[in-house]
Amino acid sequence: MSNNRAADEAAIQAVLSDSYKAWAAGDADAMVANYTTDATAIMTGSLRDSRAVIRHIMALAFEGPLAGSSTYNKQLSIRFLGQDAALVISESAILFAGETEVPGDERKVNATWVFEKRDGQWLIAAYHNSPVLASAQ
Repeated sequence: MSNNRAADEAAIQAVLSDSYKAWAAGDADAMVANYTTDATAIMTGSLRDSRAVIRHIMALAFEGPLAGSSTYNKQLSIRFLGQDAALVISESAILFAGETEVPGDERKVNATWVFEKRDGQWLIAAYHNSPVLASAQ
């Protein structure tokens, strides 16, 4: 990896880290601060089609079922697609209030993060997750 890619990878990991910290703080504004305005998020049964929609849904969730939650995240890979795009694959799960580890694999998801570099800054352009299937492990 060239020094440029190392810097890009570190910048992407910092964006992810900031997003995870914002989730743990229950801060929807900070969680989407590094999303593009036209970002999308796809989870089982839902499509969130802008940063504003993602922020709104997360704010409601942080006030309700996700209050006091955090996330487990394990980066599996990062692949650059040209100079201004990257694909990150991770394994993730929600840790509900009081949990310090994921209680079982059935709560884990495989996630795809699409990053775009705009005006020198790496931003999340799209997110998608899908449950980890027990037979696929």
